[in-house]
Amino acid sequence: MRIELDDVTLKVDDIGTGSPVMLLHGWPDTADLWRHQVPALVADHYRVIAPDLRGFGESSRPAEVQAYEMSHMVGDVIGVLDHLSIPQVHLVGHDWGAAISWTTAALVPDRVASLTALSVGHPAALRAAGWAQREKSWYMLLFQFPGVAERWLSGDGFRNLREWSRHPDIEAVVERLADPEALTASLNLYRAILPPTWLVEPPRELPPVQTPAMGIWSSGDLALTEEAMTGSAAHVAGPWRYERLDGAGHWMQLEAPEAVNALLLDFLGQHRNRTSTRASPDRPPNQVVAGLTAAPPAVN
Repeated sequence: MRIELDDVTLKVDDIGTGSPVMLLHGWPDTADLWRHQVPALVADHYRVIAPDLRGFGESSRPAEVQAYEMSHMVGDVIGVLDHLSIPQVHLVGHDWGAAISWTTAALVPDRVASLTALSVGHPAALRAAGWAQREKSWYMLLFQFPGVAERWLSGDGFRNLREWSRHPDIEAVVERLADPEALTASLNLYRAILPPTWLVEPPRELPPVQTPAMGIWSSGDLALTEEAMTGSAAHVAGPWRYERLDGAGHWMQLEAPEAVNALLLDFLGQHRNRTSTRASPDRPPNQVVAGLTAAPPAVN
């Protein structure tokens, strides 16, 4: 379906019945990233909501960089839930989707029943991970330069993107990003949320995450250190669980789908009954994150 919000229209898959689970992808993906997880969740009686984030796939691509600030990304999550009359959801995010999930769970805790973060840990844990993480995050600075980043990624048939990312779905990714507007829209997420000074400026503090949370990190991740995930424990007031997948790369949903599915079903099964049936609060989606104009950092 297509859901119209204040300033964008999002393409959203809504499949199955039962306790609602929202799957949020990252860069440079779409909801198709979750194609191995959706059938497993639906078969276990979950209702799965999987949007293309703004700027990606079949969703709107605002031209202004400011349209990709974290306040808008979190507002989109709440807006979709309100449109579908879902008071509370289990959030599962990967990459940028994990960063959005962390922020949503911290700022709008009444709408999140549980949080599962794949690859990307809590923003404060990422910042505290030290020089090893900064070394892996070199591309974040490159992505800040309009035109330069686009040429580096797309030149010679997207050679740099192919060799650097090692994305399992690289041909589909290249086909989408061959549209210059799509490539720039995807990079605007970095440009809006991760200014070059994010590693040295005082971070914006988030409230502790109160909901049960699970972090999953894969040992072959090209962009994240393990410390950037395990350090998340210090920012979770609710129950915390950490799982490490050995051998898989950054896109673990595609490279180790059975292992990811088993962890998701186990964790969600423990917290299936936490979802609320109370009515959604009567407030505009962006009001719940009012004042959030410089959100905490995330990666890849």
